[in-house]
Amino acid sequence: MTPATLALYGLAALAEIGGCFAFWAWARLGASAWWLVPGGLALALFALALTRIDAPAAGRAFAAYGGVYIACALLWQWLVEDFRPDRWDLIGCALCLAGAGVILGGPRPL
Repeated sequence: MTPATLALYGLAALAEIGGCFAFWAWARLGASAWWLVPGGLALALFALALTRIDAPAAGRAFAAYGGVYIACALLWQWLVEDFRPDRWDLIGCALCLAGAGVILGGPRPL
């Protein structure tokens, strides 16, 4: 995975998690409906970032993104929500990242 691809995946994850959290804050934590505006913009940025991934098929880019998303979601949980991931979270995350690596880097016929 190139540094540019990794950066786009990271941007997509941050935008998706931030956007979804804005909706969570409104629906579950009683935040103002104004939270939905930056939340919607963040979700649009998420979708745009994924379209910039260099992959031959959208499905492959999205599937590999799943592992990155899981890692970033656990990091969000720890840094923003102050809820430290446990060993099972980390083991599951490692498995997902390994799967994403296989999807992106697996040998394919030319």
